[in-house]
Amino acid sequence: MDPTPALSRRPDALLLDFGGVVFQTRKLPGGRDAFALHLRETLLRAGHDVPAADLRASLDAGLAALKDWKNAAGRRRTPRELTHREIWTDFLASDLPDPVRETLAGSAGPLLADMSTLLSEHRLRPGIRDLLHAARTLGVRVGIVSNAHSGRAHRSLLREAGLQDRVGVQVYSDEVGIRKPHPEMIALAARALGTVPERCWYVGDTQDRDVVAGRRAGAAAVVLTRHHHTDTPPYPVRETADAVFDTPEGLVDPLWHSVPEQAADLVPAQARTAAPGAGEDDLVRVAPPRAYGPAAARRALGPGGPGALLLDQGGVIAVSSATPGVQRDFAASLARRLDRAGYATTTGDVLSLVRTGRDRYRDWKAGHDEDGPIPEITPRAFWHDMVGRDLPERARAFLYAESAQLTLEYADSKSLARMRTGVREVLEHCAEHGIPVAVVSNTVCGRAVREELDRFGIAHLIGAHVYSDELGHRKPDPATVRSALTALDADPARTWFVGDKPWRDTAAARRSGVGTAVVVRGGSASDERIEQALTGGDPLLRPDHVIDEMGDLLRLWTGAPAPLAP
Repeated sequence: MDPTPALSRRPDALLLDFGGVVFQTRKLPGGRDAFALHLRETLLRAGHDVPAADLRASLDAGLAALKDWKNAAGRRRTPRELTHREIWTDFLASDLPDPVRETLAGSAGPLLADMSTLLSEHRLRPGIRDLLHAARTLGVRVGIVSNAHSGRAHRSLLREAGLQDRVGVQVYSDEVGIRKPHPEMIALAARALGTVPERCWYVGDTQDRDVVAGRRAGAAAVVLTRHHHTDTPPYPVRETADAVFDTPEGLVDPLWHSVPEQAADLVPAQARTAAPGAGEDDLVRVAPPRAYGPAAARRALGPGGPGALLLDQGGVIAVSSATPGVQRDFAASLARRLDRAGYATTTGDVLSLVRTGRDRYRDWKAGHDEDGPIPEITPRAFWHDMVGRDLPERARAFLYAESAQLTLEYADSKSLARMRTGVREVLEHCAEHGIPVAVVSNTVCGRAVREELDRFGIAHLIGAHVYSDELGHRKPDPATVRSALTALDADPARTWFVGDKPWRDTAAARRSGVGTAVVVRGGSASDERIEQALTGGDPLLRPDHVIDEMGDLLRLWTGAPAPLAP
C-alpha cells in the first residue's frame, strides 16, 4: 500500500491525462513524409500542385514553432488553446501562399485528426485497464483531461480501445478553448462529474503542465506517470507531484486501498461557477513563399463555363428527411451518459431540452443584423447556454465539455440525407475540366457534412470546405464565400455559386463579387420565395439562373441535356 498521505483518501473522481497516462505514444518513422503526401493530395483536389518536399519543410518548421508556443503557454496562468484554423494559418502553413493556406485551414479539423494518427502510434499504457476496473468497482468516476489539437482523434482512440464507457466525461483543450496549466480544465471535469477538484486525484505525465494545473486547481492529489518528458521539463518547475509512478500500474494498489469518506451533502460554491467563455464562444530552413501557378492557368473549360464552383450543402448537394427514431436514440444515449456522469434524467427530458435549445438557437440567429458580420454560435455555447440553460451546473459542465462530440451526434440524428440527382455528374465534369469546387455551408457541424460527402462517395471531388461552425461566420456574411474564393485562388467574376436560399446564398455571393449566382429548387426555399427574389427589387437577392435539378448546370455550361433522374 502506498504511504503517500494524499492517496489515502478515496477520491470522488479520477481525472486522467490522455497521452502519457492512458496511452503511450511513439513517433512513427516516416510519419511526417506520409502526412506531407496526405496534404499534397488534399491540395491537389483544390487545384494546388505543391511538392511534398515543400509541404514537409513547412510542416517541420510549423511543428518546431508550435512546440515553442506550447512551452511558452505553459508559463501562463490561464492559457487559451489555439483554434484549428490558427494552427494551420499561424504555424503549420504560415509560410505557404494564401490559397494553399486557406485550403488547409478550411479542412483544419480533419487534417489535425489525420496528423495525430499518421505521426504517432498510440498504445494503452500498462495497468490502465486495471486502474479503470478498480475505479468502476469502487464507484470512483473517471474523466479525461487533456491538451489536444484533436479531441476527435483522442475520442476515436478511446472508443477503439473499448474504454469509452469507462469514462464519464472527456475534456480536450481544442474543444473547450483553454489548455493546461489553466486550472479550469480540471475544475470543469470535476463539475461535470458532480464534485470539486479538492475531491479528485489528477494524473498526468508532465511537470510544467499537469503538476502545475493540478496544484492551481487544488486537486486532492497530483500524480505523475513517467513518459517521454516527465523528468526533463522545458524549464524549472516549483510545484511537485504527490507521487510518481513509472506506469499507471503503480496507482492501482493505492486506489484499491484508499479509504472512502462520506460525501458532502452540498457541492461547494466553487463547483457552481460557470465555464470560462460560456456564451461564446526541430528547426529547419524554409525557402521564401512562392506561388504554385495561377489558378486561371488550370482552367480548361471555355468562356461559358465557370472558373470555380461553390456549392451550398443542404438543399443543393443533398436533401434530407427527419428521423425521429434516430433523434430519440441520440436522446437516450445522452441520458445514459449524463447518468454515468452522475446526473439522472430521462430520454423524454433530454428530447425536450434539445428541442428547447434548438428554438433558442433559432431566436439567436434571428437576432443578428444581416447587414454586418454574422457570427456562428460555438458548440460550447449551444449546449451550455441553450440546451442546458435551466440545468444544474454539474449537468451544464458535462454538456460544455462534451459539446464537440454531442454536436456531431446531434447533427447525425436530425435527418437522413440523400444526394440530389445530377450532383455526381456535375462534380465529375468539374474534375475532368479542371474546375475547382468548394462547399460553403451554414451548419452546426462541418464534420458531419464531410462524413456525409464521404458516404456519398464524392468527397474526393471537393477541393475546399468552408463551414460556418469552423469559420465562425454564417452566410450571408461574405466572409464565408471569400474564404472559399481564397482557398481556390478563384477569380470571383468567373465563379458560380449554387444555393437554395436567395436571402442567404445569393446574397452572400453578391456581397463577395461572385459573377454568377444560381438557385436550385427543391431545397429550403419555396417556389414562391424564389419567384419573389427573381422579380423583386432587391438585386442582392436576385439569382442569375433558377434550375430544377443540379444536372441543369451542365446544360447551362455546355448546352448538353441534363442527366435523367434514376
